[in-house]
Amino acid sequence: MNTQSDRWLADLLVEASILTADESAEALTECRETARSLSEQLTASGRVASATLHRLTAERLGWAPVDVGDVELSSELLEAVPREFALGHCLLPLSREDHSLVVAVADPFNQTALDDLRLLTGLKIKPMLGEAGAIRRRLEQFYAEAMIREIADQDLEVVAEETQDLADLQKMAGEEQVIQFVNLLIHRAINQRASDIHIEPFERQTTVRYRIDGVLRTAPAPPKRLHAAVVSRIKIMSDMDIAERRLPQDGRIALRLAGRQFDVRVSTLPTLHGETVVMRLLDQSSALFGLEELGMESVVLEQFAKVIVHPHGIILVTGPTGSGKTTTLYAALSRIFSPEKKIITIEDPVEYQLEGVNQIHVRPAIGLTFASGLRHMVRQDPDIIMVGEIRDHETAEIAIHAALTGHLVFSTLHTNDAAGAVARLLEMGVEPFLAASSLIGVLAQRLVRVICPQCKTTTTVPAETLATLNVPADEAATATLYRGAGCDNCGGTGYQGRRGIFELLTVTSGVRDLIALRATASQLKQKAMGEGMRTLAVSGRDKALAGLTTVEEVLRVAVADEQLEVRS
Repeated sequence: MNTQSDRWLADLLVEASILTADESAEALTECRETARSLSEQLTASGRVASATLHRLTAERLGWAPVDVGDVELSSELLEAVPREFALGHCLLPLSREDHSLVVAVADPFNQTALDDLRLLTGLKIKPMLGEAGAIRRRLEQFYAEAMIREIADQDLEVVAEETQDLADLQKMAGEEQVIQFVNLLIHRAINQRASDIHIEPFERQTTVRYRIDGVLRTAPAPPKRLHAAVVSRIKIMSDMDIAERRLPQDGRIALRLAGRQFDVRVSTLPTLHGETVVMRLLDQSSALFGLEELGMESVVLEQFAKVIVHPHGIILVTGPTGSGKTTTLYAALSRIFSPEKKIITIEDPVEYQLEGVNQIHVRPAIGLTFASGLRHMVRQDPDIIMVGEIRDHETAEIAIHAALTGHLVFSTLHTNDAAGAVARLLEMGVEPFLAASSLIGVLAQRLVRVICPQCKTTTTVPAETLATLNVPADEAATATLYRGAGCDNCGGTGYQGRRGIFELLTVTSGVRDLIALRATASQLKQKAMGEGMRTLAVSGRDKALAGLTTVEEVLRVAVADEQLEVRS
C-alpha cells in the first residue's frame, strides 16, 4: 500500500503537469508491485529527474533544500545516531546549532522518525529536505569507512591463511565486525544499483569493486589480514564448504531488503593470494522489461516482433556476458505468451520466474545439461522452447531438429555480431543446410550507459570522432550532443542506467542461400546491410545523436572494424 508521502507527491506532480492522472495512478500501482517509494520508482524509470522531485517538494513544503553531497560530515554527530536508525529512516545529521540538530530528511512525512531522533539526541530537530539516494550514499560511505577503521584497529586473532583450520575460519567468520561488514557490503551494492560485487586478494591488500552500469568502481575494502574471514562469512551465507579453499565453488544467498527479494549468485575461485569472490545480484521483485522498454528503434522493434511470432524456427540473441540477452529473451516470451501455447525453458541459472512458463534449472552434476534437458523437453509437447545457451554441437543439433519439427526455439550465443552467430553454429559442426533451414533471425545487442539526467549538459565532439561514426557532415554541423558533468547522483561518472543497442539479422531467402554456401560472417553481414540491416554502431550512433548516451560510450561499446553505413 502506498504511503501518505507517495500519494501526496503523486498529486503534486499531477498539479505541476509533470504527470497525467493516469500516469500517476500507474506509477502508484508500480510502487505496490516493486515495494519502492514513488520517488524511487519515477527516478529509476527515468520519467522524472530526482532534482525535479527535490525542488518541487521543497517549494511546496517551504523547507530549505540541501545538497548533502557537498556537506562535510561530523563523525561525532553520526556516531550519536544508531546506524540502523539512520539508514532505516534515511536521515543524515548535518550540523549542530546551539541546542538544535540540523538533519537532512528524505521523507518529510516521517514525523515519527524526527520525534525519535529528538529523544535519542536530546536536541531540537531542524529538518532540511535532502534526496534519498544522496543521503543513503553518504551514510553508507561513512559507516563503511568507520567499520573498516574499527576492524583494522581491533586485535582479532588471525593466523596465516595457509595454516588456518576449520575452527579458525568459523571463529573469524562469526566475528560481529566481519558479519556487519559483509552485510553493509551487500547493502551498499544494492542501493548503488550494482549488478556484481568483486572481492579480490592481492599480495598486500584486498580490493572490493562494484560493477555499476557495466563498469567497475572501487569501494571500501577490509584489511588484507581479514580477507579469509570475509570470504568464509560469504561462504557460510551461501551454503558452501568453508574448509575447501583449493577448488572453485558456487552458491547462492536469498535476501529480503526493504521489501525487495534478491537472489545472490556467489562464485569463488582460488588465486595466488587467496580466494576471489564474485557475487551477482538479481532483484527478483523488479518488474520485467517489455520489448518496448529495451530501447529498440521502432524499425527494429517492428521487425523483431514479426520474427518472434513465427510458428517454428530458431531465434538467437547474441552478445557478451552481461549484455542483457536473457532480459531480451524474457521480454520476447512475455510478448508471445498465451494460454494456448506451452512454453518450456532450460536455463543456467533461472534468473527470473515467468508466470505460466515451465522453467528448468540445469544441474550438470546429476547429468541435467542443456543437451539432455532439451532432449526431454521436446517430449513434453511444447510449442515454444528457450535454451539458455547453445554451447556445443549436441545442443545445437537437438535445437535445430526441434525447430525443423515444428517448434519455435529461442537461445543465445556469445558472438560479436549477428552474422557471427551463423559462423559459430557452423564451427560447432552444424551442417550449413540445416542452419539455413532452421534459422529465422539473429539479434545482436550491447548495453550503453545513459547520460545522468541530473548533470546532463551540452558538449562538443571533434569532427574526426563524428566521422568515425559516419555522421553525415551536414548533420554533424548542426547536431547537439550531450554528456554528464558528474554529480553525486551518478557517483561522478556522468551516467546512470543503461539501454540496449541492437542489430537484427533476419534470414531472408538471399541470406539463407549464402548460409547454405558456407559464406563468411563478413559476406553475410554485407548482404544483410544491403537489405537494410542496421548495425550495432549505427544503433548506438542514433542514440548519441538523440542525446540518450555519449559518442564516447558508443565508441567504447559498439564500434569495431566495421564499415558503417551513412544514415539516410
